[in-house]
Amino acid sequence: MSDSNHTGTFFLLTGLPGLEAVHTWLSIPLCAMYVASLAGNSLILWVVKSEPSLHQPMYYFLSMLAVTDLGLSASTLPTMLTIYMLGLREVAVDVCLAQLFFIHSFSIMESSVLLTMAFDRVVAISNPLRYGSILTSPWIARMGLAIVVRSIGLHIPAPIMLKKLPYCSNFQLSHSYCLHPDVMKLACADTHINSAYGLFVVLSTLGVDAVLIVLSYALILHTVLSIASKAERLKALNTCVSHICAVLLFYTPMIGLSMIHRFGRWASPCSRVLLSYLHFLTPPLLNPIVYTIKTKQIRMRMLRLFWWNRSSNRDKEHN
Repeated sequence: MSDSNHTGTFFLLTGLPGLEAVHTWLSIPLCAMYVASLAGNSLILWVVKSEPSLHQPMYYFLSMLAVTDLGLSASTLPTMLTIYMLGLREVAVDVCLAQLFFIHSFSIMESSVLLTMAFDRVVAISNPLRYGSILTSPWIARMGLAIVVRSIGLHIPAPIMLKKLPYCSNFQLSHSYCLHPDVMKLACADTHINSAYGLFVVLSTLGVDAVLIVLSYALILHTVLSIASKAERLKALNTCVSHICAVLLFYTPMIGLSMIHRFGRWASPCSRVLLSYLHFLTPPLLNPIVYTIKTKQIRMRMLRLFWWNRSSNRDKEHN
């Protein structure tokens, strides 16, 4: 393909290989996952906003996580539904480049938010008396702004660099949405610069964040082990359970997917697609559930909400 007709080309997205005949049926659970994800994260935001007792740093960071999960879901939703519901696999190059920009940007935002939440736990456990004075609202706002600038700034070059590449006759992508390494492989030109750029972004964001999160929990563990009371130690660790679950939900599938892309040539295409679904779809779906189950204040607020709705419906029936 020449550069002259580059802008008028398209890529072909991939659903679950070998299951094309049941894609329409698979769209039902996928739609349910998206609805649950959008509803769950929106509900978290509403609860934090409407409950004055939740206007604390921990819940502000949780709101940031819900926003990034909403953005990640909205980024993958359009192409996923068109593949499974409508059977349309073609995606224009410009749309594809825009999608990969948003997917990767929100992924880095999520990693950054998880890091700030780890810092929040370090301060809350190591220095509880100064928790409110350290994590003030202006500081939290600055951290949120830094997360957005970092994520967007690092990914602006990606679509620009990919746009300039010529692409061969093979337009077949290996996922249901556009990702930087996937699109880069289709180029008919030298992509060493693009590959080096992608590796730099991953190491300087996800890699650094993961190391700092591990170091944060090393500090937390050191502090907790110095507490004399076993009950107090368990209480302190219990405040970290939700965050640990969120970290595992985000990083475990990503590490597995990276290992398969690097070393797993033996792996089936279906396993790659499923791992990518786990990485991009399950955190937005399960994070609200985990935080609702493990956070008493949020759980009680939601129970009051549903109890009030049930009481109102009963009153209307009696009237």
